[in-house]
Amino acid sequence: MIYVIGIGPGGKEYMTLEAIEAIKNSDVIVGYKTYINLIEDMISDKEVVQNGMRKEIDRCKMAVEIAKEGKDVAVVSSGDSGIYGMAGLILELVVKEDDDIKVKVVPGVTASIAAASVLGAPIMHDFCHISLSDLLTPWEVIEKRLRLAAEADFVVCLYNPRSKGRSEHLARAFEIMGEFKDGSTPVGIVKDAGREGEEKYICTFDTMNFEIVDMTTMVIVGNKSTFIDKDMMITPRGYTV
Repeated sequence: MIYVIGIGPGGKEYMTLEAIEAIKNSDVIVGYKTYINLIEDMISDKEVVQNGMRKEIDRCKMAVEIAKEGKDVAVVSSGDSGIYGMAGLILELVVKEDDDIKVKVVPGVTASIAAASVLGAPIMHDFCHISLSDLLTPWEVIEKRLRLAAEADFVVCLYNPRSKGRSEHLARAFEIMGEFKDGSTPVGIVKDAGREGEEKYICTFDTMNFEIVDMTTMVIVGNKSTFIDKDMMITPRGYTV
């Protein structure tokens, strides 16, 4: 059995009971070393297989091989395993292997939901997730998605918004969305949501500070109805109040 587990933002309090139970029932824990560190107090009695960034395929192949030995394996991802996590890759590999390996996808709290709870209620209406990382998706495709999401007035949750190697992608994303987003549109920024050192900022589209954003930051851009009240960002669902 392979459990593909979303461990949430990092703290045990953000993990589902199902995720905790699946880790408990697993013989081997497989994951990116940063995510392993987040749950190290839960896996001291487990066999652990870990590696570095951009080694996702190797990690998942190892998990499949271990499962073939009859062991129960937990493949851990931060957030939700099915949102930019390992669920898809594990299932693709198992299908390709044509092996009778059971896979259980265990959901977790993804970054947008964790960040939204810190900001107030910014994703109460239709919203979308867009990753600004072009490692696996061509940038021209990302630009198209940004443009169409902004034109459709979605609340837009930006994953992987800014890194040292992609320092201009976030500014470019705002330039693209700016054709359809008013300058007063609320923007929420949460760094390290659900982790030690969590930081929260609320600004507007025109006053956005790109420099405070990094790869552990979630940026949520509101729609035409989103408003700011005190330290909260709120997107009405449409109820008459």
